[in-house]
Amino acid sequence: MHTREEKIEAFGRLLDVLDDLREKCPWDKKQTNQSLRPNTIEETFELCDALMKDDRHEIMKELGDVLMHVCFYSKIGSETGDFDIADVCDHQVAKLKFRHPHIYGDTVATTEKEVLENWEQIKLKEKDGNDRVLSGVPAALPSLIKAYRIQDKARNVGFDWEDKGDVWGKVREELGELEDELKKENKEESLQELGDFIFSVINAARLYHLNPDTALEKTNQKFIRRFNYIEDHSIKVGKPLKEMTLEEMDKLWNEAKEKLG
Repeated sequence: MHTREEKIEAFGRLLDVLDDLREKCPWDKKQTNQSLRPNTIEETFELCDALMKDDRHEIMKELGDVLMHVCFYSKIGSETGDFDIADVCDHQVAKLKFRHPHIYGDTVATTEKEVLENWEQIKLKEKDGNDRVLSGVPAALPSLIKAYRIQDKARNVGFDWEDKGDVWGKVREELGELEDELKKENKEESLQELGDFIFSVINAARLYHLNPDTALEKTNQKFIRRFNYIEDHSIKVGKPLKEMTLEEMDKLWNEAKEKLG
């Protein structure tokens, strides 16, 4: 691993290269906060994909891409005179110290639970208490992750189930309401009830310390592996998927389940 000095020097080289690109590269010259935004979203998802796969080399590469974007936005901020990378770092340091009074102050918090219980109150204090508890949940978050964050923030101020086992009654209740609306063929009400049911399942996952986004992505990847196995077989025998019976595909699915998990 590198020394602290080597890390600082490496960061400086990245800033130097970005300065060169911003001055000399026709594409980099034209970029704005808005033009970079879609690329930032893409790079963030690519990092998340590498994290999910636990591919250490890819994680390193994708972190570099995300870091480049942080530096790029900071460079644009310096050109407008609003802020630069030092301001970004200093603000983050100040925020981290303020949010960790058990490390940098007199507050006592010896467990993760105690730290989390203080977290939302500390963040509200940063806003002089004017912000709503849920205002810190970014509107652009994917809905599944947003639901988890909403529930987690509500929990931090005491709005939560006293006994996590009680959540299953709510899950069953929401499922029943969804089934009722589906039988009535009421599309709008069914959509509402589907949302309530999914929200309740996410809530149950949170209470049992399971990340629903991670769980769903693992299932996505599992489905892809198994379905690709079926498709590989169809190519091998020269029989298109559309010509295979459901029974044939189901048999191959079970084979994939045994072989690939």
